Amino acid sequence: MNEMRVHPLKFFSLWKWIDGRPLLDVIEPYRANIFERALFSFDETGRPKYNLVVSGRAKKNWKTADLIFAAKYKLFAGDSPGGNQCYILANDEDQAGDDLELAKKFIAANPDLAAEVIVKQKIIERRDGKGFLEILPAGDVIGSHGKTYCFAGFDEIHGYKNWDIFEALALDPSRPDSMQWVTSYASIYHRPGVPLFDLTSNGKKNLDARMFFSWYAADYTTDAALAEASPEDRANPSRSSWGDDGYLEQQRTRLPSHKFRRLHLNLPGSPEGSAFNAERVMEAVDRGVKARLPVEGIEYTGFVDMSGGSNDDACLAIAHQEGIDPLLGRAVLDCVMNQGPTPPFNPLDAVGRFAEVLRQYHCSTVTGDRYAGETFRAAFEACHIRYVISELTKSQIYEAVEARLNSLNIVLLDQSKLESEFLGLVWRGGRIDHPSGEHDDWANAAAGALNCTLTPVETCELCLSQYGEVRPLHRGGCDHSDDLKCCSGCHAL
Repeated sequence: MNEMRVHPLKFFSLWKWIDGRPLLDVIEPYRANIFERALFSFDETGRPKYNLVVSGRAKKNWKTADLIFAAKYKLFAGDSPGGNQCYILANDEDQAGDDLELAKKFIAANPDLAAEVIVKQKIIERRDGKGFLEILPAGDVIGSHGKTYCFAGFDEIHGYKNWDIFEALALDPSRPDSMQWVTSYASIYHRPGVPLFDLTSNGKKNLDARMFFSWYAADYTTDAALAEASPEDRANPSRSSWGDDGYLEQQRTRLPSHKFRRLHLNLPGSPEGSAFNAERVMEAVDRGVKARLPVEGIEYTGFVDMSGGSNDDACLAIAHQEGIDPLLGRAVLDCVMNQGPTPPFNPLDAVGRFAEVLRQYHCSTVTGDRYAGETFRAAFEACHIRYVISELTKSQIYEAVEARLNSLNIVLLDQSKLESEFLGLVWRGGRIDHPSGEHDDWANAAAGALNCTLTPVETCELCLSQYGEVRPLHRGGCDHSDDLKCCSGCHAL
């Protein structure tokens, strides 16, 4: 292999920081250790050990500077066989401009380095034509699928909601020296499916052998030397370099607590106006359990969130109550599923799919909203499933479930889409709903089933008069037409 073999600290020893200090005087020991391990570790074949670096620290801890240092190392410290193409992705135009300005100042502070490059408006090129450093807003890269590169840095990914940018700039498997470097403090989108959540989860579990994971937060750090430090010091390993001992207390006073926690303690936040407590949602998830099979003797309740089939999922959820007292018992989610095919789909096919599953759980009734008038009522009843219109709005259902969630009386399934939607719910105009441009189909169905399960059961007076005993009224209601007996305690419809 012909990729670079110059030790990063030897490379950095050649240069100065923008204020004239030797660069190694600016790079603290913990950061030097990150560079050495991330950039100069190799496997038994000589291949670089890591092709992904995830580096998390609180704000003002040199994350962006280190990203630029790593990019300069990959640009200049040797010739990559495929070329030294280096990209840094910023959140927006302003951040891209700031990052590029810092890169240019670093070049200007080092005349020997400046002699090797051509500095243009938005790109720094090697004079020998073998590489470049380009800094772009992340939104400009969505359509850039297929690019090959030596280095791609992602600066502050806390605002990323999905993996689109990483898909656009996927690593080239034919280039063993290609690397991605991710920096960030914690995200407000703290839920499965969000890149920062997934990456940190994998890092903490050590699931990716080729990912170098470095994390400094108030509640967790990969640095054993700071394991017993104060939360503020654990999240801010460069605190001693600030020269202002009162900075954190100043920020604590000036910022809302949720912003201070996220920016300066590197603790995940929730979306502004978040409806549910994130910790309670994640505590409610029964990890590793995707679904529960039906059990004889348990009364199950079904709820559907139907769709026209164009954009949103249609979802079915089934739940049951643990314990006799509906006010004290737990609501346990047993099944949550969508229509199967991705939109667009035929919603009547979804009805058939759901009806089959409802029968497996011995549910002869399903609850849903008034969507599409009588269409879905007729479709379900054609499948011998009674469709009952919910008396509560979606927001009222969420509010009812939140109270039980906070009292630890909700058990969810380990479905990433479900967890993500619950965590993303916000207050909008006095109602709980999903943020604009997002969805809550899975959460709506699950909350509906859980709430129906916890609704106190009434007594069917007709059963009492006909059968001489108190028999529970199915939560969907009884239908005594055509001499059919009521369900739950009598016989299912």
